[in-house]
Amino acid sequence: MKAVVMEARGGPEVLRYGDFPTPEPGPMEVRVRIKAAALNHLDIWVRKGVANPRLALPHIPGADASGVVEAVGPGVVGLTVGDEVVINPGLSCGRCERCLAGEDNLCPHYEILGEHRHGTYAQYVVVPAANVAPKPKGLSFEEAAALPLTFLTAWQMVVDKLGVRPGDDVLVMAAGSGVSVAAIQIAKLFGGRVIATAGSEEKLRRAKELGADEVVNYAHPDWYKEVRRLTGGKGADKVVDHTGALYFEGVIKATANGGKIAIAGASSGYEGTLPFAHVFFRQLSILGSTMASKSRLFPILRLVEEGKLRPVVGQILPLEQAAEGHRLLEERRVFGKVVLRVD
Repeated sequence: MKAVVMEARGGPEVLRYGDFPTPEPGPMEVRVRIKAAALNHLDIWVRKGVANPRLALPHIPGADASGVVEAVGPGVVGLTVGDEVVINPGLSCGRCERCLAGEDNLCPHYEILGEHRHGTYAQYVVVPAANVAPKPKGLSFEEAAALPLTFLTAWQMVVDKLGVRPGDDVLVMAAGSGVSVAAIQIAKLFGGRVIATAGSEEKLRRAKELGADEVVNYAHPDWYKEVRRLTGGKGADKVVDHTGALYFEGVIKATANGGKIAIAGASSGYEGTLPFAHVFFRQLSILGSTMASKSRLFPILRLVEEGKLRPVVGQILPLEQAAEGHRLLEERRVFGKVVLRVD
C-alpha cells in the first residue's frame, strides 16, 4: 500500500510518501480502506519525539480516519465488507476493571492510534472491530475523518469533566483548533455562554460564526482582563484549555472563584507558572483530560447526523502532501481541521 512514513524524528521533511506492507486483520479486527485521514497536533508531537519518544521507526502517523471496511478478521460480527465507517483512535484491552466500567481511556494499556501503533496516513489500517462506528449519513469522508479525536476530547472536557450547564460562562482557548471548534459547539449545545479566544481577527470572526457569544484576542497581553469584563468581573466558570505554558497564568486569572479548568494539551510548552494562591484561595479545580471513553463517540455521531454538531474542515490535501499539512498546522494557518484525501 501507499503510506506516509516517519523515518526519523524532526521537522515535516522526515515524512516520506512511499510503499509500506499492507496490514492483515487478525481475530476481532477489521481492515479499513481509508478514504480520508485528519491531522492533529498529536501527530506533530509524535513526529518531533515529544510524544512516545521510544517509538520504533519507521512509523505511520495519524489518529483519525474514515473509510470503508475492506476485510474482516475471524470472530467479527455486525460489520461487513463495504460498510462506511469512522475510526475511533482510542485503543484499550477491553478486559480490565477500567474498560469494563466504561473508562477505557484510563486503561493501563491505553494507546492512541498513530502514537503507539501504525496510524492512518495510509491506504489501509487495521483496528479492533470495537474501534469503528458507522459514518454519519450526509457527511463526506473528509468531514467524517475530522470528527473522532477532537470531538471525543472536547466532549470529555465539556460534558464529563466540566459539567457545563445552562448559565455557565465557558472560556474556550485557541478557537481555531480542532478541539476548540468542537468544544464551542458542545458547550453551546449544553447551554453555556461561550467566550472564545484566538490570535487573529479572522479566527475570532469564524468562532462567532460557529456560535461563540463573545470573542477575545489573546495576542493582547492583558487578554484575561477582557474575559473578566465580559463576565461582569467574575471570570469564566468553566475553561477548555490546551494552549500550554504561554497562556496558563492568564487562564488562571480569567477563571472565576470556584471555577473549573480542563486541560487536554500544552501546545505552547509543558512547563508553565502556576500561581498557587489563586488556586487554593479562589478554590479552582484543574482537571487533566485525555480523549474520552469509546462510548462517547456514539452520541457525538448521532448529534452530527441530526445537524446539532458539525465538523469544520479548513484544508484538504492529498495524502502525499502530509508534510505540508503539518506545516499548516504548526503555523496555525487553518481554522478547523487539515484533512488528507487518500486515493
